[in-house]
Amino acid sequence: MNATTVPDTIEREITIAAPVDVVWPLVSEPGWWINEGEIREHAIEAIRDNVWKVSDVKHGDWLIEVVGSVEPESVSFRWLAGESDNDQPDQLRTLVEFTLQPVDGGTVVRVVESGFAVGTTDEKRRNTYDANTEGWEQELAAAKAHLEK
Repeated sequence: MNATTVPDTIEREITIAAPVDVVWPLVSEPGWWINEGEIREHAIEAIRDNVWKVSDVKHGDWLIEVVGSVEPESVSFRWLAGESDNDQPDQLRTLVEFTLQPVDGGTVVRVVESGFAVGTTDEKRRNTYDANTEGWEQELAAAKAHLEK
């Protein structure tokens, strides 16, 4: 398998029956998507400018950089691979971008994760891409369930 066989980008979206001002606080929180189908609270600590340590009870600590934010329309994050106890030195540093679009009856949440086509091994890229493709379905469904309570 070569680098061109692994797509660079995952794109998913979901409509949540809640207004943008209800969806934004969750989606703009670094690492909110670190879950297993249910939104749970994380300990979040500022490490340096725009970099946050997100501590999850099951998955440990992760460093996440806030790359950009236009409240309440879009926010982007980058995993800082190799900078936490859970990361492997060859882990991908993907960019995760969320956009919110108000629609009748709610908000469309769109996620684009990119950066899978370069770096590390073919097998690692493929495994990460496949896991994250499935993961975004689960994580967006968790956001929907949490925000529509």
